Amino acid sequence: MQVTKNNTELPLQCLVIDDEPIARTGIIDFIDQVDFLQVAGSSATAMEASDFIHSNPVDLLFLDINMPYLTGLEFLESMENPPLTILTTAYSEYALEGYRLHIVDYLLKPITFQRFHQAATKARQLHSMNRLIKQTPTVDPFLFVRQKDSFKKILWADILYVEGMQNYAKLKFKDQELIIHQTLVSLEEILPADHFFRIHKSYLVNIAHIDVVSGGRIFIDDHELPISRHRREELLKEVVYSKLISR
Repeated sequence: MQVTKNNTELPLQCLVIDDEPIARTGIIDFIDQVDFLQVAGSSATAMEASDFIHSNPVDLLFLDINMPYLTGLEFLESMENPPLTILTTAYSEYALEGYRLHIVDYLLKPITFQRFHQAATKARQLHSMNRLIKQTPTVDPFLFVRQKDSFKKILWADILYVEGMQNYAKLKFKDQELIIHQTLVSLEEILPADHFFRIHKSYLVNIAHIDVVSGGRIFIDDHELPISRHRREELLKEVVYSKLISR
């Protein structure tokens, strides 16, 4: 019976590499039972597999270790940026070496479908995670702020907090402060939302520098800032609690 998962995602393109025809057929049969996997091809040697990878998209390798001419581990180590890899072998002594090469999983022959599906699911999760990381835009660590007729380059991570003063804003650092001709609202739009939190109509704080939240006050370094009641609850719920859970 085919294992059904999410039909909206593209299946992982799999290459089966094993010098034993029966072993290749067994893995291919397992792949055919899982809808988030698809057979891209099969190879009897590492050299055949290398040629195939250079010409075809491959997301996941099912790779035997003991093969003639070039072993699975030697083949894996020779690749600069190998696909996700699940090793298949009859010999457990190679497991540690395999994990040194960052394999997804290690399947001992004879392979059961339950164990195969467990390893395939792990590969699917890693593939989704890698894709998400690639799609996430990189946050520029620097910010240019205007100082009279020039622009000053700063690290936003060094900002303790921002104080709004009508059409101006004060950027507070540990050892200095800058007053710039920019509103607090415009800075809030520029600074990364997962690092800065609006605690009050006049204050935007860098979450990483918060030392204490007590009553209606926030303490950052040697500075005491007001926080409105509803913003305090939101800060504790959405920021502090979520960070504790993720640890």
